[in-house]
Amino acid sequence: MSAPAPAGNGPSNAAAGAEGAPGESARTLDRSHKGEAAPDFAFQDPKGTKTSLAAFRGKPLLLNLWATWCAPCVKEMPTLDALAVQLGDTKQVVVLSQDIEDGKKRVGDYFAKSGFKKLQPYLDADAAFSLNMGVNLPATILYDSQGKEVWRMTGSMDWTGEEARALIAEAK
Repeated sequence: MSAPAPAGNGPSNAAAGAEGAPGESARTLDRSHKGEAAPDFAFQDPKGTKTSLAAFRGKPLLLNLWATWCAPCVKEMPTLDALAVQLGDTKQVVVLSQDIEDGKKRVGDYFAKSGFKKLQPYLDADAAFSLNMGVNLPATILYDSQGKEVWRMTGSMDWTGEEARALIAEAK
């Protein structure tokens, strides 16, 4: 694997290039929002209680926007779970479903059959994140411990590889 895309302003193709690795969607690493505060949109935690990204400040956060109908999203979920296990308590991994129609049931059913070890089912039933941030799914955003964006990745990725580890290490 090659090194992560260099730091800079604006989108750039990540190591996989414009076409992505076999079985992955094309992905783009975008650093143009570096330093921006995390949005304050409300979403539901696994118990159905409203929360926001502010509740996760204090540790770096990898936020993945996904949906049950998005094949590349579903494909990368096991690697996100493995990453969450690898990271332990050093960084947080939150997978935030953008399922609008019958989202609670769809996401609940998906998690029930998936057997994830660490991921929890968060739900943005209004799709506020993907719509207001103007991203396609899957999209993953890394925030530092103060809630400031480091980078965002559009497209699927194997989150257990060396490239992912190097990118995630950028958040302090």
